[in-house]
Amino acid sequence: MTFKYNHLPHFLSLGAGVQSSTLALMYATGELTPMPEAAIFADTQAEPQSVYDWLDWLDTQLPYPVHRVTAGDLGAEALQIRTSKKGAVYTKTAIPFWTLSADGRRGSVGHRTCTADFKIAPIRKKQRELAHIKRGETQPQCVAVIGISVDESRRMKPSRDKWCVARWPLIEKRFRRHQCLDWMESKGYALPPRSACRFCPYHSNAEWRRLEIEEPSEFLAAVDFEKQIQRAKEKTDNCDATPFLHSSCKPLDSIDFRTDVERGQQTFWDDECEGMCGV
Repeated sequence: MTFKYNHLPHFLSLGAGVQSSTLALMYATGELTPMPEAAIFADTQAEPQSVYDWLDWLDTQLPYPVHRVTAGDLGAEALQIRTSKKGAVYTKTAIPFWTLSADGRRGSVGHRTCTADFKIAPIRKKQRELAHIKRGETQPQCVAVIGISVDESRRMKPSRDKWCVARWPLIEKRFRRHQCLDWMESKGYALPPRSACRFCPYHSNAEWRRLEIEEPSEFLAAVDFEKQIQRAKEKTDNCDATPFLHSSCKPLDSIDFRTDVERGQQTFWDDECEGMCGV
């Protein structure tokens, strides 16, 4: 069945991970149509270097432009200590840390807005600019192409903006993540990295181990960030527990991922807000 909005400009939300990279190259090879007007990569300024290297290469393979947009440095934003008008000291942390209370109780993963603020918002802003969306527009004017595969279909959410329609071509093709990897290999492409911030608390143990072995400088940066956020939180009035990046509530540099990797860290990717991270 023909997609109802094929006539509208399409914009690929490019996370530079497996699924969105597969989509980007499927369009480039003509396997998918219509060709996007552009791809948009929202940079949190906290991705591992492997993601930026991959994005640089991907940019050379695509017949349409890749726009890199940013809402700022997510890590720096999380560490910034603020003072309210009433004198309360706090950090405006949007990252979903795991927490350990003073009496040793482990809390669940915390509230987050990092995806909405640092991924979705800058992409939406660029879509509005490229599609020349007028204020108050209530009719579909463009299509957001999102790289969610069948095995992650729970992450599908309709566009919150009336002027934009969401589309998931991998769902239409009934592709799963492993089929994306198979497709990449069949075309002779290297395999993309997993796209996520180096300090993302949703990393599985396998991903932490990969980062530790394959990108040790990025792993050490995550270790340092964890220590910095703990020091920052100690100075605030809005946190009575210690934040950690791992669900065990142990320091990253004290965990032996070789023994823990089989059990894996609890993950919430299936509930990821609009599927903008990790694709």
